[in-house]
Amino acid sequence: MRFNIPTCLTVLAFISTAHSTAVPFERLQKNDTLLVILDLQVGLFDLVRDFDATLYRNSLLAHAALGKLFDLPVVMTTSAQQGPNGPLPKEILEMYPNAPLIKRQGEVDAWDNANFRAAVKASGKNQIVLAGIVTDVCTTFAALSLRAEGYSVWANVEASGTTTHLIADTANLRMQAAGVQLVSMFSIVCDLMRDWRNVPGSAEVLPWLDQYLPAHGYVARGHGAAIEAGTIIPGEGPLIAV
Repeated sequence: MRFNIPTCLTVLAFISTAHSTAVPFERLQKNDTLLVILDLQVGLFDLVRDFDATLYRNSLLAHAALGKLFDLPVVMTTSAQQGPNGPLPKEILEMYPNAPLIKRQGEVDAWDNANFRAAVKASGKNQIVLAGIVTDVCTTFAALSLRAEGYSVWANVEASGTTTHLIADTANLRMQAAGVQLVSMFSIVCDLMRDWRNVPGSAEVLPWLDQYLPAHGYVARGHGAAIEAGTIIPGEGPLIAV
């Protein structure tokens, strides 16, 4: 076989370019992940206008419950909770009665608080999943500070809220430009789980989804009901691949 040198060089150049533009896919690792519950306070809840209030309340609690589902270490923090910001919801406090709760008295950026920094460092984890109110200040400032310290950060976009969609979009762009991964709740769940056959897997995750992400939970309910008591009705047979 005869090789054309210019052609070979072109192929090699293409391969080199492909490798140089490859983007690493950093996966969440359960054993290296810390969950941060950041200023998700009952008073600040009223500032959230970029989500339906009922939907956002569910997402806020779901974010907190990720730690229970995957047995993640948790650090909680609040900002001036003795004032109108208020405390964290009691449902979250009841989930983690023994987790560090850093009550900041003035620092806007949680990372500026020495006790918060110490709690994050004490976890020994390098991957941080966080959400807060408001997105453009509490979430963004902490995420950027963590990135500056070399941490990998996943911002839960469904559990961070702010006053307008424009402000949320601007904040998310700012975080993304700094290497913060903007992710949905279901994305976080699936990345930590990896395989439905794992533990936690379908046995643990499906009830969690049914409680916090019912669109996915009702897929499982529908399938279960069809298996348990369903029958094929006229017209369905040809639609089913055998």
